[in-house]
Parts: sequence; structure tokens; C-alpha cells
Amino acid sequence: MSEIREAVRLRYASVAKQLSVIPLHEAEPGAGCCQADGPDCGCSGSYSADELKEIGLSESVSLGCGNPTMLAQLEPGQVVLDLGSGAGLDVLLSARRVGPSGHAYGVDMTDEMLALANANRERAGVANATFLKGSIESIPLPDASVDVVISNCVINLAEDKEAVIAEAFRVLRPGGLFAVADMVELEPLDPGIKARLDTWAGCLSGTIPIDRYHTALVSAGFQDPDFNVHATESMPGVDGKIGSAYIRARKPGGA
Repeated sequence: MSEIREAVRLRYASVAKQLSVIPLHEAEPGAGCCQADGPDCGCSGSYSADELKEIGLSESVSLGCGNPTMLAQLEPGQVVLDLGSGAGLDVLLSARRVGPSGHAYGVDMTDEMLALANANRERAGVANATFLKGSIESIPLPDASVDVVISNCVINLAEDKEAVIAEAFRVLRPGGLFAVADMVELEPLDPGIKARLDTWAGCLSGTIPIDRYHTALVSAGFQDPDFNVHATESMPGVDGKIGSAYIRARKPGGA
């Protein structure tokens, strides 16, 4: 395991342990993308209070930078995959939206997060959700097996973002939708910051410019990539600027 992947794994294992010992409907963890000591990701208020109440979780456990379930416009009967599913918030919300004729999968590499997500699934009584252990650079699902790929402030954590996007394309069915919330680099960050493991695991150093993201999507085969930056942040004492973006693209084909 690379130094970057291990730093990310350790950070989110620690967060999972924090979340496992406090009531999740009122959780306010001190780590993740939306946090007091990191970027303001603009995710506050993006989830429906009624939906959160149904699954007994708070918005803060998403550790995200938006609400990809809203972006995806999910429909009953669809199969959804969440890349880097963490505590399971977006998977459980997706499972509710696609209904019993659909299914929601989450992939995560951190044992502690998988255990927490499964506990949350059982507590919420959601039957049509499955959490898989694996890397988002090598998704443990067959080709053309899902309708929608979502992710929330995770792709920036990956070392090989092009591989992640290529894998998302592979598992999507023809006509399938890529709909993610992620952090992007709007102005070049200081090289010293980019080299730090702690800021990579904190959703800062691993961000890439929108043009590189766009190129990766097109190179993988996606059509019409669209980027909507809904929040920006300049970190104190850090050169450069990052932003929270909603990103959509579609795999060609389908009806």
C-alpha cells in the first residue's frame, strides 16, 4: 500500500472509530472534508431533514462536499454505486430512492468504515444496500452492472484519478450517469502543501484542476462532462484556491 493510500486509510479509520461511539444522528466529527480545520466544502444544508431522519443519520457523517444523491436524480429500480462510501449515508439514501426493485452498492477500502456502514444499514432497516471492500481504482463489480455512479469528496483522495474514472466508466451500463461531488483545484496550490500526506488525506493536496478532470472523463469515454463549482475556499496561509464541484457526465449508449 502506498504512503498516500495508507495516510487516507488511517485518517478515515480514525474518523470511523469516533463516529462509532457517539449518536450518529447528532455526530459532529473533527475530521473529513467538511470540518473546522479544513476547507469549507459547502455541503451544509444539502440533505433533506426528513430523509436523514428516516435512516437515523446526520449530514455531518457524510464527510462530504455536497449531495451527490440530489445530483443523480435517482429513479426506482436503478442500481447505484457509491465510490468511497464511508459511513454509508449516500448509499442508504440512494437505496431508499431506488426502492426495493433497485439496489445501492458502496465500495470502501477501510474496514472500520465498512463495519460502521453495515451497522448503520442494519439500524436503518435498509435491505437493498450492500457494502463491498475494495479500491475505487479497481471496483469489485462486473462490467456494465450499474446505472449510476456517485461519490462524495473521495476521488480527490485517490492517487490515480484517471484509473478511478476509467473504472466508473467500465461498471456503468450504456447511457449510465456519473454524478459526483468532489473538490477541485481552482488556483495552483503551493507545491509544499501538495507534497504533504496530512493535507492529501484532508481533501486538499489531491485536488486537480477542472481541465485535467474534464480530460480524464473524455479520455475514459464519457460524454458532455459538466462542472458546477458551488463553493470556493482559500485556506489561511496556503497559496492557491480550491472549490467544491458537482460533476456530471454520461456513458454513451442506452435507450
